[in-house]
Amino acid sequence: MSDTLITSSPEVPYATPRLSTAKEHLVRASSHLWRVQDARGRVLGHLRLVPDPLGMRYRAERLHLATAAFRLVGDFWRADDAVAALRAG
Repeated sequence: MSDTLITSSPEVPYATPRLSTAKEHLVRASSHLWRVQDARGRVLGHLRLVPDPLGMRYRAERLHLATAAFRLVGDFWRADDAVAALRAG
């Protein structure tokens, strides 16, 4: 019987998405996740990159503290649209 060694490749961090306005900024939380903060530093939610067969999507999420789980706000084709959804909420 042979032992099989399973290795995973290191996760390559994505470049931080560029926003068209300075109302919010992104702070990296992992290789594909950023905290969305307003000008005062208040966290509005999270922006996650999600692969899609048609291209990369931007997922707007909020952390639900009681369950320590992310709640989906929506998936968008543009980072600006995902951040706008977090701003509106």
